[in-house]
Amino acid sequence: MSEQYRVRVTKDHLVFSAAHFITLSGNICERLHGHNWRVAVEVAGALDENFYVVDFIALRDAVQSIVAELDHRMLVPTEHRSMSVWTSEREVEITFDDRRWVFPRDDCALLPVENTTAERLAWWIGRRLREALPADALRLVTSLDVEVEENFGQWGICRLAIEASQAGPANQGDRS
Repeated sequence: MSEQYRVRVTKDHLVFSAAHFITLSGNICERLHGHNWRVAVEVAGALDENFYVVDFIALRDAVQSIVAELDHRMLVPTEHRSMSVWTSEREVEITFDDRRWVFPRDDCALLPVENTTAERLAWWIGRRLREALPADALRLVTSLDVEVEENFGQWGICRLAIEASQAGPANQGDRS
């Protein structure tokens, strides 16, 4: 039997406050509202020569950097099939049916997702995290789970497989 280990990072500072709205059933749009979102990340894989899956500090810092991109922003889904998003240097305009919103560009996080649900935010954070971590940190990692809590006890979770092609030399980092 092959062993698999997991490393989990969830900290009080891995949170972001952000506004959003989601659409339901194709033609229903929630009111603009906000949450204090919380993020947890779990990485699974074999142990490296240092006897750890991934460096806690590298993982924590990468997640913190991504979370900071979302903090105090309007989360805008740029891939929604019925929503139009126009951007300029100064503004973001969003239309959906007969509704229209205009936000300062600097206050928006433009996300390549279909809807800003907790599940799709978990997917987006996971993709960004997979890109942010050095390849050597992912050498023996098989999966990456990202959990986004939008409200107490309500989590959206996404598991991303980590492919062997993302591997690099062994991670020699410090785990302090």
